[in-house]
Amino acid sequence: MKQLANTLFVTTPDTYLSLDGENVVILKKGEELKRIPLHNLESIIAFGYTGASPALMGACAKRKIALSFLTQNGKFLARVVGEEQGNVLLRKTQYRLSDSEAASADLARNFLLAKIYNDRWILERAVRDYAIRLDTEKLKQISAFLANAIGQLEKAATLEEMRGIEGEAAAQYFSVFDDLILRQKEDFSFQGRNRRPPLDKVNAMLSFVYTLLAHDTASALEAVGLDAYVGFLHRDRPGRASLALDLMEELRGVMADRLVLTMINRRMVRPEGFYQKENGAVLMDDETRKAILSAWQAKKQETIVHPFLGEKIEWGLVPYAQAMLFARFLRGDTDGYPPFLWK
Repeated sequence: MKQLANTLFVTTPDTYLSLDGENVVILKKGEELKRIPLHNLESIIAFGYTGASPALMGACAKRKIALSFLTQNGKFLARVVGEEQGNVLLRKTQYRLSDSEAASADLARNFLLAKIYNDRWILERAVRDYAIRLDTEKLKQISAFLANAIGQLEKAATLEEMRGIEGEAAAQYFSVFDDLILRQKEDFSFQGRNRRPPLDKVNAMLSFVYTLLAHDTASALEAVGLDAYVGFLHRDRPGRASLALDLMEELRGVMADRLVLTMINRRMVRPEGFYQKENGAVLMDDETRKAILSAWQAKKQETIVHPFLGEKIEWGLVPYAQAMLFARFLRGDTDGYPPFLWK
């Protein structure tokens, strides 16, 4: 369990939420693990098939405490809200800002600044940790390019300008991605980003983990009452969770790219776990997919100190923390949206 800025995240498996007076009580096999006064909470997010008593659901609805249920993997299942829950006003604000080119540009800038900042951090950390095995001058040049791109983004006024800057920064970042693969290089060569379909093993892994991250991010947005399909950087398109894609930009490198590199470098995946179709698409077999899912879940259980909130949370809760912070900005509780800047 983790109480984070008035949101209670219940991540312990096989727990049951009940009401005792004015408190929510977390039970496991009849034993009380924790109790928290309801007046301290604005939302509860329960992962896994956690049960909840009808009395607690009713108390949450009456007090306008959003009670959300997600699978252990983070897929949104359902939410219990009161009759006058403010999600309508929250979403109306989201739609209004999305219709404004200027407001969309301001928000898109934050998402992209964080993405490039975090990609640069990955390169800087690689130079620090593996200086003997890497061409450090090459990586430092790309890092300097990304630093310059951040400066350009801060001055950019339109979405088109920002997308151009981000595109160039991404190309430079991925130009040295192969350098970060320190083991199994012959079997896991990376010559650039490709997708739909992925044409090599590394791109197959990246695309799969990006899908997992997008899934978690969309569920996080739903859990706090936002519309995952109305974005600011990614514009509306039928069936595309545009806001989820916006929010995950800042998390791609630190959550997805690093996991792929770790799995290859630690030999947690093998070349035999991939196969190529006639059209050139490279796919994973079931065992490889299971290995990645297992590593993804393990990664999400690792703890960090959130750079803005200053609280210790699991990596898996980062999308929910960012969604919560974004919702608070839309409600006017904060002056701006603080993106995830990893250190």
